[in-house]
Amino acid sequence: MVRYTNFLLKAVLSSIHQRTISLQHPDLVPVNPEPILGKSEQAFFPKAHPDQGVRPFLVAGPCSAETPERFEATLDGLAPLAPDLVRAGIWKPRTRPDRFEGVGAEGLVWVRELTQRRGLRLAVEVAQPSQVEQALLHGVDAVWLGARTTVNPFLVDEIGRVLAGTGMPVLLKNPINPDLELWLGAIERMERWGLTQLALVHRGFSPFEPSPYRNMPQWEIPIELRRRRPDLPMYCDPSHITGNAQLVPEFAQIALDLCYDGWMLEVHHSPSDAWSDASQQLTPDQLRDTLGGMTFRFNDPENQELAAQLQDLRAQVDRLDHDLLELMSQRLKLSHRLGTLKKEYDLPILQPKRWEQILETRHREGASMGLNLSFLNKWLQLMHQESIQRQLDMYRPDSSKTP
Repeated sequence: MVRYTNFLLKAVLSSIHQRTISLQHPDLVPVNPEPILGKSEQAFFPKAHPDQGVRPFLVAGPCSAETPERFEATLDGLAPLAPDLVRAGIWKPRTRPDRFEGVGAEGLVWVRELTQRRGLRLAVEVAQPSQVEQALLHGVDAVWLGARTTVNPFLVDEIGRVLAGTGMPVLLKNPINPDLELWLGAIERMERWGLTQLALVHRGFSPFEPSPYRNMPQWEIPIELRRRRPDLPMYCDPSHITGNAQLVPEFAQIALDLCYDGWMLEVHHSPSDAWSDASQQLTPDQLRDTLGGMTFRFNDPENQELAAQLQDLRAQVDRLDHDLLELMSQRLKLSHRLGTLKKEYDLPILQPKRWEQILETRHREGASMGLNLSFLNKWLQLMHQESIQRQLDMYRPDSSKTP
């Protein structure tokens, strides 16, 4: 376990040194400052290897680039922290009209100038082909596709067509709804147009019911996507997941604990005055504190005693998983026998009273065993759905299925 206080000290000293130089030579464009967590490497979007000195990738900047003065004030606070990319919302696809939707293409002139002056790289969100053309014209370093764009395959394809042959690095946020295949499809569409500098951004999924977060993380979806595409970096956007700046450090740490490769964070010099997403933006000082508070946890291949304990516990898990699979198979065979009786006596497949009884008793039993009721309910729902589907298959005239 390593804390990054030493990186903070290094960043502070670097910041003082850079500020001294800028005061003495105001026209001098600084070289990229030393990152607060060390160096990221080679590919535009690297995968983090903190145990090898390759730090997490940091994308940071305001939700919206509002005015040159406001953007410059934010950059002044960000520059000492050396983000790998500065994010700046030029066009804002808002949920409802008549709200601030960004300054538009004219803002590209000054956001590019102000980032270049500090030796920083710039990323902007694009949501339609004309915006891509403007971004290319003004020489941005990377673009990202937001959740309301990746949800539309036609739009993703059109953006890919305009980007083809440019080598532009592209960040793909998850679709606004929890659809793994749609997210994977956005990747494949970009690759079909020859775009290979790709990274994924997990920003959470729109909730269908009241939630403590702006967007539900549903960690299982990005985890599965990373299993399918281990070659692509995965960054976390705690700002959009939580919708609350106070919760951002906690979720940034969760992302590290789940082996994410970096973060995309919204940062504003004065969040309370921001024209969009005020509640979820950090100040530069809060970002510095967040980064300084991150803890990396490494596998230790040299600790043989620990390796033996892990192997023993994992072997127990494997045996229990095998037993669970056996029990699930037996349970579904019983469902098949129940279906046979229902079909023989023309009974309806769904028995609401019986289902209510199952939920009531299993919830009570599960609670007494310390099981999470939300998890238990999901498992019961899945088993019930599978049982119903198998019995529906039996009712089909051509059904010859066996359990």
